[in-house]
Amino acid sequence: MTTSFRSQIEATQQLMTDMLTHSVVVESIATIIAEAVLTNHTLYTCGNGGSAADAGHFAEELSGRYRSNRRALPALSLSIDALAMSCIANDFGYEQVFARQIEAHGKSGDVLVAFSTSGNSQSIINALSVARSRNMTTIALLGKGGGTARGMADFELIVPSNDSGRTQEMHIQIVHFVCEVIELRCL
Repeated sequence: MTTSFRSQIEATQQLMTDMLTHSVVVESIATIIAEAVLTNHTLYTCGNGGSAADAGHFAEELSGRYRSNRRALPALSLSIDALAMSCIANDFGYEQVFARQIEAHGKSGDVLVAFSTSGNSQSIINALSVARSRNMTTIALLGKGGGTARGMADFELIVPSNDSGRTQEMHIQIVHFVCEVIELRCL
């Protein structure tokens, strides 16, 4: 297999064009998250591996800042607390690392955004299930056809790619768009 930087950029450009068909869903997700955090409901994010980085990035953009100085918004990544994750993984299994934290903190009106390039991580599936049982709004940002998580969230966006890297690039595009929508509403 040969690849070049040019071929990667071209693949990303094509996927970005393909993502335009999902504009309505992305805008709906942005509105839901904005309404929640601007009314002091908490946004929780989670993901594994590279998706954990995306989840953490999203939460810090809201609790810190994206582009403008505005009030801090309630957002936490469940992927970041190594102590909680190691305790829960040890006592309950890794499959429960996010679900258990949602059980502890999630409330009706809060939002969970779960990131998964495959949609097959049991920790993500369990998190979505517990969040729904707590009357939280659930959003899944997925790839590779959605996997097992397909259809489990109130709102989902399945990036039309089997390439985890390209999927994560689109997830970050969505995160940045949501941040822009929120910051415009804060002005």
